[in-house]
Amino acid sequence: MGGALRKGQAVRQAPAGCPQGRRPAESAQKLQEVQCEVTTETSQPGVFVQEKQIGGHEKTLKAHKEGNHQNLLEMNGHTTVPHSYDYDLIVIGGGSGGLAAAKEAAKYEKKVMVLDFVTPTPLGNSWGLGGTCVNVGCIPKKLMHQAALLGQALQDSRKFGWQFTEEVKHNWMTMTESVQNYIGSLNWGYRVALREKKVTYENAYGEFVQPHTVKATNKRGVEKLYTAERFLIATGERPRYLGIPGDKEYCISSDDLFSLPYCPGKTLVVGASYVALECAGFLAGLGLDVTVMVRSILLRGFDQDMANKIGEYMEEHGIKFIREFVPIKVEQIEEGTPGRLKVTANSTKGNEVIEGEYNTVLLAIGRDACTRKIGLDKVGVKINEKTGKIPVNDVEQTNVPYIYAIGDILQDRLELTPVAIQAGRLLVQRLYGGATTKCDYVNVPTTVFTPLEYGACGYSEENAIEKFGEENIEVYHSHFWPLEWTVPSRDNNKCYAKIICNIRDNERVIGFHVLGPNAGEVTQGFAAAIKCGLTKEQLDSTIGIHPVCAEVFTTLSVTKRSGENTLMAGC
Repeated sequence: MGGALRKGQAVRQAPAGCPQGRRPAESAQKLQEVQCEVTTETSQPGVFVQEKQIGGHEKTLKAHKEGNHQNLLEMNGHTTVPHSYDYDLIVIGGGSGGLAAAKEAAKYEKKVMVLDFVTPTPLGNSWGLGGTCVNVGCIPKKLMHQAALLGQALQDSRKFGWQFTEEVKHNWMTMTESVQNYIGSLNWGYRVALREKKVTYENAYGEFVQPHTVKATNKRGVEKLYTAERFLIATGERPRYLGIPGDKEYCISSDDLFSLPYCPGKTLVVGASYVALECAGFLAGLGLDVTVMVRSILLRGFDQDMANKIGEYMEEHGIKFIREFVPIKVEQIEEGTPGRLKVTANSTKGNEVIEGEYNTVLLAIGRDACTRKIGLDKVGVKINEKTGKIPVNDVEQTNVPYIYAIGDILQDRLELTPVAIQAGRLLVQRLYGGATTKCDYVNVPTTVFTPLEYGACGYSEENAIEKFGEENIEVYHSHFWPLEWTVPSRDNNKCYAKIICNIRDNERVIGFHVLGPNAGEVTQGFAAAIKCGLTKEQLDSTIGIHPVCAEVFTTLSVTKRSGENTLMAGC
């Protein structure tokens, strides 16, 4: 793109209203006069592409900052961007968000490439196309959670009249093989989908080497350079390690657990994240001896009332908790599958040191953004130096206009698969489809698949108090007992429902929380209503479906402020 007149352009007198300049020899002013006559633009310099006027300096600079070159060109008669780039869009990262964006871009007949490469874990594990959720996250986690629920259902079934005499055992290898076979089918399906949509896929590590250029390195070390008009970073995160002796040599992470070729046996889970509690929950549900070592609070960032209830339920069901301790050393006592490990830990409150023996140590202390080794410094993309997260504006654009980012690597955004998918699709629709809809990061529902499932949408109680003031919110709550649990007579009044309402806004529901079976299914439906501005009055006027867990939300009458009893009796 460049400014000014074409060779051979005749110079004519500027019309009234344009700047009056000096003689042609005094060229700078005269050029402005002529450009004003020819283009009617007063902003200097004027910009042309392939002999077609695009706009003045101000308009073009604005388009550059907003990454809207394509729209500006199309408005001025260009159907495609004249360039020599290899691709319109290169997506770095083949997880849920990156794949969704790539396939969406293909709908607009854009030339798209996906670069995806899984760096093996310290124990050597890697996986196929699809990212964390599909391979080592949501999908295998939910399936193994289901395996644990089936074990509980077997116990319940005797009270419902089912009779079986043989001892019921769980086979770890059968489960992992079945789960991995399903994941393998998903990996293949993603590759087929990219091929059908004519998206180029390379199993190679992508890193920026200069503006508009990435280097792709495959597992054999072969390097190739590719250029693109735009880039989308969707590299996700990987599990964090403790940085203590023996952590990478002897511990596993969630990247290893779901394909572990042997039953983990007696397990220490280190961490209090949702990953830690979910894994501890299903391992215990499969009959294993499980201990959770917690540095401070459970489920940081979630509603602490709900988090503490989850912890109490897990303890009541045999999961042990070691609170306010952190490991300082992991040693191997005996090799094997599993072997035996000794863990030494320090108190976070004093000088107390404890030791324990386990077959497996699972680290779930958090995840780090995969942004520090992809050459962002070479193209000027800013990151949060402490976290590695990438700051973006409200259209997922980094400080470098042609580079965008989505998913878990974003600063101050929710780390959820459906959020990355939505953000990726909407981004592409804005870039290539003329759409204007932005990803809404407010009132996003989520579920933690602990033994007692936890669904949430909107504000936690703590955050609601901080933002609106305790005097301006009303919390309605109740315990409940699922009908299915009454016959086996277990866990009476352990399930819990809570909504947080903004008194000053017609008691609009600003927080929704539920502990109970199928919490995700319950939360998903209410989330739509919350986005539509659901109020307490509307909830009260809704007729519940009987007998289901979700109907409790249509009959909430007790406020926390009142201190009244919330235990449920009868149906």
